[in-house]
Amino acid sequence: MNTDAFHYYTRLEKVKCFVEENYPEEISLQEAANVACMERSSFSRFFGDKVGVSFTQWLRRIRIAKAKELMKRNNLSIMEITYAVGFSNLRTFERVFKQLTELTPLQFKKAVRPS
Repeated sequence: MNTDAFHYYTRLEKVKCFVEENYPEEISLQEAANVACMERSSFSRFFGDKVGVSFTQWLRRIRIAKAKELMKRNNLSIMEITYAVGFSNLRTFERVFKQLTELTPLQFKKAVRPS
């Protein structure tokens, strides 16, 4: 993943700022394309070419990073964290979390906040 692309391309920097402010909300590819002032399909291709992952994959990584921060700093339930970072479904959150961290959310939480 090329994170330098967000600094180099103004359109991507605008999208990054938008996502960082709105990640708990539902964010569609169309909304991100609108922020970048591009057509949806052109934005999708541009984002993938410059960043190295799809917009959806990148958004999921942002949300999981935010979830990890919440688990480290707060004693929220996994369900509360799921909704706080923009997932609407616990199963999806758990699946994506495990794909990206190789741990379940509960395993990660226990490791960073032992009882």
